[in-house]
Amino acid sequence: MNIAIYTTPTCSYCHHVKDFLDKRGVKYTEYDVSVDKDAADEMVRKSGQMGVPVVIIGDQIIVGFDRARLEQLLADIGDGQRPRFGLQVADASKLASKVGLVPV
Repeated sequence: MNIAIYTTPTCSYCHHVKDFLDKRGVKYTEYDVSVDKDAADEMVRKSGQMGVPVVIIGDQIIVGFDRARLEQLLADIGDGQRPRFGLQVADASKLASKVGLVPV
C-alpha cells in the first residue's frame, strides 16, 4: 500500500505523523511542499487543503495528525491480526534445556 505524506520542515504535526509511522516501521513517501510546487499542487488537488500534514493511505485522505484514524487505516491494511499483549508463563528449566543450557 502506498502512503504519501505532504509536509513542511517547520510543521510540528508533520513531525508527529512521521514519528508515529517510523515507530511502527511503516514505509511512506514524503513530499516537502515548501520546496516542491508540483507536490503542493497535487496535495491541494487531492485533498482540497492547503495546510499540512496531509496523509494519503490508498484512497483515504487524512488532514492533520489524526492518530485514531491513522491507527484504523493501518490496521485495515495490515494482515488483520491484532498484536497480542500480556504475559505468558513458561518453565525456565525446560527452555534452558532446549537450548543446551544448564537448567535452573
